[in-house]
Amino acid sequence: GSKGKRFALPHSRIMIHQPMGVTQGQATDIDIQAREIMRLKKAINELFALHTGQDRKKIGNDTERDFFMTGQEALEYGIVDKVITKREMVSMGRDNKNRKIRAVD
Repeated sequence: GSKGKRFALPHSRIMIHQPMGVTQGQATDIDIQAREIMRLKKAINELFALHTGQDRKKIGNDTERDFFMTGQEALEYGIVDKVITKREMVSMGRDNKNRKIRAVD
């Protein structure tokens, strides 16, 4: 999500992990798929580092296996910007299509 718009609820569980894939076929096809997964892994880790402020090495270590966080831990990690404890429905018009939910402190 966009910086400033990444929210979690107090009892949320957030999980990060490396890309997964299943392949079959000739050795050449398996090699192609393996290289693509490794390329994706590097790209995802770079994006996590960019958007969380975490070191790439830490991201790499944390995504080797499923890495679970609470909403608060995800906030501290930099994955979310706020843990929402209250919500308020703001009506911007008469129909449901124009209603918005906004976080309040």
